[in-house]
Formats: sequence, C-alpha cells, structure tokens
Amino acid sequence: MSDRRNDDAPGAASRRLRVASALAAAVLAGAGLLALAAPDTASLALLAVLSAFGVFCGLAFAAGWLRFGAGASPDDLRAAAFERSPHAMAAQGENGEILRANAAYRALCGARGLRRVERLLEDAGGDAAQAYRLAQNARSGGAPACDMPAPPTDGAPSTRLRVEARALPPDGRTILWTLAALAPTDAARADGAEILLDDLPVAAFRLDARGAVEVNALLAALTGRERNAPARLDDLFGPDGAKALGAAGENRTETLDLDLDLLRGDERQPVRVVRRLAFDADGAARAAPCLVLERAAEQRVGEARSVAVRFARMFEATPIAIASLDAGGAILRANAAFGRIAPEALKPAPGSILRAVADRDRPALQAALAAAARNEAEIGALDVALAGEGERSARFFLSSAGPGESPGATLFALDATEQRALQNNFAQSQKMQAVGQLAGGVAHDFNNVLTAIIGFSDLLLANHRPTDPSFRDIMQIKQNALRAAGLVRQLLAFSRRQTLRPQVLQLGDVLNDLQMMMRRLVGEKIHLELRHGRDLWPVRADLNQLEQVIVNLIVNARDAMPDGGDIVLKTRNVTTQEAASFEEASLAGADYVAVEVEDHGHGVPAEVREKIFEPFFTTKEVGKGTGLGLSMVYGIVKQTGGAVFCSSPPGGGATFTVLLPRDVAAAEHAPAAPEKAKPAADLTGRGVILLVEDEEAVRAFGARALASRGYSVLQAASGLEALEVADENRGRIDLVVSDVVMPEMDGPTMLGELRKRGVSAKVIFVSGYAEEAFARNLPEGEDFGFLPKPFSLKQLIEAVKQAAA
Repeated sequence: MSDRRNDDAPGAASRRLRVASALAAAVLAGAGLLALAAPDTASLALLAVLSAFGVFCGLAFAAGWLRFGAGASPDDLRAAAFERSPHAMAAQGENGEILRANAAYRALCGARGLRRVERLLEDAGGDAAQAYRLAQNARSGGAPACDMPAPPTDGAPSTRLRVEARALPPDGRTILWTLAALAPTDAARADGAEILLDDLPVAAFRLDARGAVEVNALLAALTGRERNAPARLDDLFGPDGAKALGAAGENRTETLDLDLDLLRGDERQPVRVVRRLAFDADGAARAAPCLVLERAAEQRVGEARSVAVRFARMFEATPIAIASLDAGGAILRANAAFGRIAPEALKPAPGSILRAVADRDRPALQAALAAAARNEAEIGALDVALAGEGERSARFFLSSAGPGESPGATLFALDATEQRALQNNFAQSQKMQAVGQLAGGVAHDFNNVLTAIIGFSDLLLANHRPTDPSFRDIMQIKQNALRAAGLVRQLLAFSRRQTLRPQVLQLGDVLNDLQMMMRRLVGEKIHLELRHGRDLWPVRADLNQLEQVIVNLIVNARDAMPDGGDIVLKTRNVTTQEAASFEEASLAGADYVAVEVEDHGHGVPAEVREKIFEPFFTTKEVGKGTGLGLSMVYGIVKQTGGAVFCSSPPGGGATFTVLLPRDVAAAEHAPAAPEKAKPAADLTGRGVILLVEDEEAVRAFGARALASRGYSVLQAASGLEALEVADENRGRIDLVVSDVVMPEMDGPTMLGELRKRGVSAKVIFVSGYAEEAFARNLPEGEDFGFLPKPFSLKQLIEAVKQAAA
C-alpha cells in the first residue's frame, strides 16, 4: 500500500486544471503590461521571476500539491485509519515482505520484530499453507477468510483470530491482511466446543489443558456458587474425584464415565460425570465440556451399580499402578498411579507399555505379554528398569484377560526404585564386609611375620656396631619390614580393625598444622587453598589416622590433575537436618563436621565411584598405586563413626566429603597436653613373665628379648598350655604377655581362667587388631595393657617395663 495515492474524481481534476490555466494567463498578462510600463533591465528580470513563480504555483495547485483551506487530505485520513485500527493490518508484497504494518500488527508480532503473516500464524499453531492459499485466492479476485489461533502474548489469555486477505490495486499483487480477534462466543465455537456450556440442558463444566474449570449456570446452582466465581476440581468433587478426573488427561483416556460425589458445602450428592477428550494434531488435550448427570434413586440403591461405583473409585484411588493392555501392549485404560510410575508409556496417545521399560527389558516383557495372550495361568513377576531420566525400577505382575475375552492382559506395577537401591546398598555392604574380613585375616598373618622380621633385626642390630659391614644390610631388612607394616595397617584400616587412639580435636588446628606438608606434596603446579568454617565443633578421632586420611585425599586430588590446577580444602559444620539431605543410607541422624577436598581434574565416572573404596581397586597405571589409599580412608572414617563419599558432576572435577561426628562431650575430653621428652630409661628388669604366643617365630623373639633384659620367661604356645604352665608355677608369675587370637582358646578367655585360678598378675595383650575388638570379651572391670603388632624390641621392653612398674 503506497503512502500517496490519488483517488480524486475526474471532475475535480479538470476544475483544478482550468483554474490553474486562468492563473497562469493572468500572471503572464500582468507581466506584459508591467514590461511596457518599465522597460529597464532590472524590472524585466523581476517580472521573469514572478512569472515563473506564478506558473509553478498554478501547476502545484493542479497536481494537488498546493491546497487552500485547513481540511486534511483523503490520503491522510486513510493512513490514520490504517494505523489506528483495532485490528492487526499489514500490507504484504508478492515476495512475502511486509511493506507496511499498523500498531496492532506490530504488537501482535511482539519483541521478535516484524514478521511475515504466515510465520506469525504458524508459530501460534495455525497452518502456514492455509495462509498462502488465502493470499492466492485474494489475488484471483476473491475475499477469503478463515479462523486461526492467535499468537500468545504476555499476560493475555489465548484466543483466536479471523484472518482476511484482500488484493490491493492497481496490479492486485499486494495483499492487505486483516487479523481480527474473535469475540469469546465465536472463539469458543471456533475452538471446537460445538455448543456453549450455558446452552446445555444439563449441569456441565469445562476443564482445559491448564486445569482451569468453567461451570455453567445449572452446575453453579447445584453447588451453590457464583456462575463466574473461580472453581477447581477439588471444590466440585473433592480430592479423590479431582484425582480421578485429572488422571484421565494424564493417561490420554478419550472417554471417561465416572461416578463421583458433587460437593455442596458439607453435603455430597452422587452424580455421574461423562467426559470426552479431544486431542489436537500435536497430541495435546483441548478443552471439552464435561456433563454432570444426577443419578436416579433406583440407580443409587442398585447393588450392581453400587459395586461398579466402588470399583471405579478403588481403581483410581489405589496406590498400586494398574493398566489394561491389549495383546500388543497398547494401554487401553490406566489409573492415576500408573501415570505416576510410567508416564513415558502414556505419551503420545495411544500409549504402549513397551515404552515404559528400558530396551534391555523389552524382550522379557514381550514374552510375558505373549504368555498372557495364550491365557497362561502362571506368569512370573518381572523386575524391569523404567525408561526416562534417573535410575528407576519397577516390578510388573501380569495376568491374562481370561477365556472368552479379547486377548490381552491386566498389569499391576509396584515402584521398586527404593527397594532396588536398598538391595544394591546391602549387597555392596556385604561385599565390603567380606573383603574387610579377608583383609583383616591376611593382615593378622602378615603382622606375625613382620613382628618376627623386625624383632630379629633388632636382635642382630644390638650385636653389630654401625661400622660393621652387615649393619647396613640389617637396617635395610628392618626398614623394608616397616614399609610392609604400613601396608598391613592400611588393610587393617579398611577392615576397621586397626588400633585407634581417639582424642578431642579441632579440625582447623589439625589442617593448619598439616598445611606446609600438604603444599610440599602437591608441588608447585597446584595451588592449595584452605577455607575454614566458623566456630567448628570439636570431633573425637585418632590424630595420626586423621592426618593420614587428609593426606591420602590430597594426594588423590593431586594425581587427578597432572597438568596442575586448584585444590580447595574446606571445613564446615553440618547440622542433623542437612545430614539427612545427603544421599548416604548408612549416615545416622546427628551433627557432623565436614572436611571437603575439591579438585578440578578429570572427574570420577559413575561406574568407578561404586568401586573406588574397594581395596586394590585403582585407575592409575601399573606401579603408580597400591589401590589401598581410599580403602584406608574409608576404613578409618567408618571406624571413627563417620562417613565418606564422592560426588563428581558431569562437567569434571570431584569432591570427597568426610563427615566426622561432633563430640558433644568435648568438655569432658579435654585434649591431653603434649608429653615432654623423657630421659633415657633403664629398660632392664627382674621378674617372671608368662609369654603366650601361637606363632613360634614371634614367641622365640619375645623370649630372647625379655631374657636379654634380665627377665625370667615362661613360654606357652596356646591358651590351654598357658593354664598348665600357670598351674605349675603358682604364685611365681609377675606379668602375662599374651596374643589375642590363638587356636583352642583366645587371650581374653585365657585371662578369665587365670583369674579363676588365683593368678592376679597384670596382663599385656599383643594383637594386630584394635583393642576394642576384644575388650568386650574380657571380665568386667579388668585392666590390661595393649601392644599393637608389629612391634620392635624396644617397644616390647618399654611396654613390659611400664606394666611392671
């Protein structure tokens, strides 16, 4: 549409031309008379200019460029009407470009800017091809129109448009589009609601896809509410009825016939709700009227109808998912619980149970459906993984439709996600416990071997001077034995049988003391940052073992970033409420202090996170890791009463979180003052010591070591033999040094028997396990000393000297 078009009548144009000719003639005549009166050159030049101006004004008036009077031109009036029209209008060229658009059309386009008519309608759910056909029809001389959805605008309800196309002169190639919003009544009829709610002779309501409810006058009268008052399904039918009606839209049920109770204040009126859903091409449910029919008295009291009503309510309200299937697995009907368990099976309509399960479980489900179609009586339960996001599982039970009915099955489903997670956690716990028992047994045997190696090395070193050529070789033997003892301690840490010496600690102080050593461990390419929480609670733990936990996690983070990066070590308090939010089944409800080690390395995949705390599992190259570091961390933390777990987002990096229980009785367990250096003590002594050890090499070393310091040693290879030796030496035994784990009779049982025989000597137990592992088996109130294996000659003599003092 042009900005300037001359549509004046031919008569008006001819009058303008005659007036302009008269004006031009008058100007020329006047100029000639003046020329005769004033023949000088200046006057002639002035007359020529005036003549030219007069001729130009005449022509401008004739062309309509110059007007006399204050009235607006028809073109201005048409442009104003176009711009201010309440309908969206746009002129579109033959190539589809928008030549001109009014304010209403620009507002319809929104923030995305001026757009072609067919694109605007297509985004609103209309048919671009239909818009093209309208334009072609208009160019052929027609005036076509149709109804289409309106584009959504912010804050405005969805409506429909009447779209008209007209060809503009002179060539008819430019199309003038008019998009007019339909009135609510016309929009309702155009939206597929064939009749309006108030036109119906029965109570009715309309439920749209967004859950909005519109009631007609009859239903408003039945429920005692205003006709236009906002309503919800809960207000009309209560929670159970609303759940049943909402499940129909979720489960793609096209026809619904339910018996519900209509609420009128505190009163309930039995009604029958009949609903038929309509679905558009995209599978979305469209608004449709629902009829509310009063049940006749004879229907209310009829036994068959009553049973059907109860069954319908039970079917929709049961927490067990139920679906009726045909032989191919298509879903004929399903309740609300099924929609919650397997929503993937219901979209798009018609639903299929095969879409509910993962690919690997579909063959088993198809076999069960085939068995149901053959009316087999016994169809086993199926444990399947559900499709969709997350690891979800369910247990399916299928029963055949029965003879005489269409082939198919009834499916009952239970959500087994939590049960499966518990089973997996229990299986993992059993596996870790079994491996821990194996590791503990291996560590016990190794401790005996290492004790003998370290002990005899000490005996040899005592008889050789440092200048002796053999001295260095013996030292090498002892040092390697001590390294092996470190590996054994890691195994014991995983099996939670190591010896702990817990004390009250402030984690901030512990990490500050470790800071320099940790920075040396990570190297120059990695930046280590400490972030301490405020007012950290005290914890009770073994200082040396806790330091080992932190160091192992720092080294693990360092190895995850070979090219350098940042490691963040954070501490904070974790309340009972926050602890409950952690996905750790074994975590007890209590206050904790958290230590978090965060790196920005390659991360830990989900399949690896399930195994990282297992002993001897490692992702490092051969020779670069024993696979015991994280297992030791796991064992120490668990033995302390805490928890450790790893989180690794898909973007990379990993965070290891250690939770240590808050020590609520910290005031009663004040940290012990550091011991002052003691002067060299006299380790010789006198007395009779009963040495009980089933390992011959350890017993031989202990006997020689004690005898070399002046003690008399009585030896026994088992608990039973120790009782015999005690009977033979009544009143002579001053001290008992005994192993804990022995065949026939263990150390605590032997001690109880010795007390019955009147032996009151003090006892030192020797074991590679923690003292808590056997202290519960001792007589109540019994005091004893403890010496962890493996031990050196000096440690043995010091323990005996201290006990005998």
